Amino acid sequence: MTQPLGVILAGGLATRMGGGDKGLLSLGGQSLMARVIDRLSPQVRQMALNANGDGARFDDFGLPVIPDSIDGFAGPLAGVLAGLDWAAEQGADTIVTVAADTPFFPTDLVEQLVAAAEEQRTPLVLATTPKSGDEILKSGGKGRVNRHPTFGLWPVALRDDLRAALQDGLRKVVLWTDRHDGREALFDAEPFDPFFNVNTPEDLARAEALL
Repeated sequence: MTQPLGVILAGGLATRMGGGDKGLLSLGGQSLMARVIDRLSPQVRQMALNANGDGARFDDFGLPVIPDSIDGFAGPLAGVLAGLDWAAEQGADTIVTVAADTPFFPTDLVEQLVAAAEEQRTPLVLATTPKSGDEILKSGGKGRVNRHPTFGLWPVALRDDLRAALQDGLRKVVLWTDRHDGREALFDAEPFDPFFNVNTPEDLARAEALL
């Protein structure tokens, strides 16, 4: 497998932050987006940003901005599809996606996702972290890991299948990955879950404390 391309998913509606682009929020004097770019760029060959609307608002980051190709807000899978279509134009065979509001994701994210896909015919892997005891109790004992569907390794070869699934109304990431025997890469969640994302003003305050 050649080194994946990176796609930053920034298409969320940010309703709990009052709307707008969460990636443009400031954390420790630097935008969330800038922190995500700095973390991802050493791990991938090339990067793009998935976002809808006027892409000029991201000009300062110097990345190609690719919009969803599915009408309406179709969730993160629409961003994955946009990234796969872009990667196909670059001649790549895989992408790794990350969320624009998650500033502490692992610095070995791509390495671990690729390792988990070893000998897989179509590399398809989601990042996971162990559930805490309280989380297991709340879920009634169902599952021992949290899957992070915006952090994954995705094969360009399945882009037309994904397009058809989205057009049929599929929106839940894990339903599609399970359909194609997707795997999981387990990451440590101590001292905190590295896939912690900023959804609320309280989350942003917590992120400031974690810095």
